[in-house]
Formats: sequence, C-alpha cells, structure tokens
Amino acid sequence: MFKNTFQSGFLSILYSLGTEPLQLWASHSPEDDPDAHVETVADDLISSTVIELVSPNLSNTYITCPAQADRTLGIKLPFLVLIVKNLNKYFSFEVEVLDDKDEKRRFRASNYQMTTRVKPFITTMPMRLDAGWNQIVFNLSDYVKRGYGTNYSETCRVTVHANCRIRRVYFTDRLYSEDELPAEFKLFLPVSCVAVRCCFYMQM
Repeated sequence: MFKNTFQSGFLSILYSLGTEPLQLWASHSPEDDPDAHVETVADDLISSTVIELVSPNLSNTYITCPAQADRTLGIKLPFLVLIVKNLNKYFSFEVEVLDDKDEKRRFRASNYQMTTRVKPFITTMPMRLDAGWNQIVFNLSDYVKRGYGTNYSETCRVTVHANCRIRRVYFTDRLYSEDELPAEFKLFLPVSCVAVRCCFYMQM
C-alpha cells in the first residue's frame, strides 16, 4: 500500500476523527454475539469520537490493515504507535513484519500473557497497560534484532483485537518527544490524567 510512497516523519493508518476512520481496515466481529462489536463511540475522558472493540472472545473481534488479505502495508518506518484506552479486559494486538532475510515475523503483545516466548515465526510478549488512555510505542527494529538477530525491513500488517478503544495508529521514523508531536497526534487529557507509555518486556 505504501511501498512506493515517500516515508518520513509520521504516517497514520487510523485516526478516529476521520470521515472513514476504518477505510484502510477490515473489521471482524461475530454477528450472532450481541456482546461483541466494532463501532464508533464517544469517549467522555477525551471528549472525542473513538473506535471501540469489545468482545468476550477477543480472538474473533478485531480490525486488520490492509483490508485485503493479499496486500501488504510496505511501511518501512521502524516505530509503531497506538493510542488506546485500557478497558480493564483482555486485549492484544499483532504486527507482521518482513526482515532482511525475507522472512515474515509476527509480534503479538497482550495483557494476559506473563512471559515472552520467541518462536521461529512469532514472538508473544506481555504488555502492561495503565488505567485510562495509553500510548503504546513499539520499536519494531529493536524487537526484530533482539528476537531473530536480523534487521527490520518493513511492516506488512497490523491487527488490533478487542478489548480497547482506539484514537490513532501511526508509524514514525524515530521517537518524538511530546513537544515535537504535531497537534493532531497529541492526546489532550484533563490535567488530572496522564497518558502513560506502555512498557514491553522482552526476556530472551
């Protein structure tokens, strides 16, 4: 999708305030389960429209980008950032990348797993979320190097499972301080609330 696009700075693939926030994504939730949904809702804490994914079974309720199964993102920026709200339920997301050995690797982070497991083509790791809104910063280059001893080439696919609320999903070429972020990439919260960056622990 973005392979032939000039990539630097910030590249957003989901913004909840857009007219079609899931335009690039495919949405999946069981029609026969009234407790499962992917929909746009209003979040009182940030006074904004967000995407909400809720389900008793997080594996069957998710959004994935690109929408077409045979397409690839082709994003070479090494940092993935997700701005999500902790709903105090099970939650996970997955990133599929391509390394310099032309191998596809998957990284799955979840708040219900206790230890990191590195397998030939998938690494699963625990994720700690703070209360309220979180900024998850995922260093793809670092995880590929540490997990497989290879170099990150590009991201092929991003999948976000229930249960969470999403404000934005984007890639960057480096870590940016809060002061460096464009206004539309900031999460403006009341003074009493703080958006805390999640911590990922990779124990090899």
